[in-house]
Amino acid sequence: MSDYHDDLRLAHVLADAADAATMDRFKALDLKVDTKPDMTPVTEADKAAEELIRGQLHRARPRDAVLGEEFGAEGTGPRRWVIDPIDGTKNYVRGVPVWATLISLMVHGEGGYQPVVGLVSAPALGRRWWAAKDSGAYTGRSLTSASRLRVSEVGRIEDASFAYSSLSGWEERGMLPGFLDLTRTCWRTRGYGDFWPYMMVAEGSVDICAEPELSLWDMAANVVIVEEAGGRFTGLDGRPGPHSGNAAASNGLLHDELLNYLRPAGS
Repeated sequence: MSDYHDDLRLAHVLADAADAATMDRFKALDLKVDTKPDMTPVTEADKAAEELIRGQLHRARPRDAVLGEEFGAEGTGPRRWVIDPIDGTKNYVRGVPVWATLISLMVHGEGGYQPVVGLVSAPALGRRWWAAKDSGAYTGRSLTSASRLRVSEVGRIEDASFAYSSLSGWEERGMLPGFLDLTRTCWRTRGYGDFWPYMMVAEGSVDICAEPELSLWDMAANVVIVEEAGGRFTGLDGRPGPHSGNAAASNGLLHDELLNYLRPAGS
């Protein structure tokens, strides 16, 4: 049994608070939206949700460090909570229900910080997914009302469903030819984007997914859920975990072939 059960329970409490805050402002006509220096949008709901989570963490885990998308890093130590208050802000702004709060606990060990708890809550979809290291991955409304997740057993790229976010990032990094070859080879492709493809890999409804540019808070929670469902999560360089600035996730059977398609041109 995992040593992180109490942390996972806390993650659910944090997500409940964030869900209430984000749903309260979803589709609000007077929603305040600003543009960050990287030209991506940020809303009042992003900031409010992260502030709520940080406040509860300060009370419940005062010794733990926190890293969030909107307010950066705070504290030091072997345990660090990583927060993306709204993954899919562009969807949120436009009233598209595909967005989620991502919460992860990372613990320092051999090889640096590694995710040990992950929770993804998508309240506008009525969905939540979670996992703790060595305890399996689950989806449901609560810890007591959940079903276990398991990746697919599809063993051929030609039979695989591939999910991605967009084309532009692959082109900018010289990976578009391999990406297009992969889409031509797969049975099915869909541009779901953001957190959702990783959750579908964990559920077994999608077999492979990848993104060319991501931040730690985009990935940390997803790693635990995919791996505890029996899949693999690496960077495009094959490095395990959320440390490569990009991501590839699969049912495990297709992972090496997925990476071979997505190598930069000339490598």
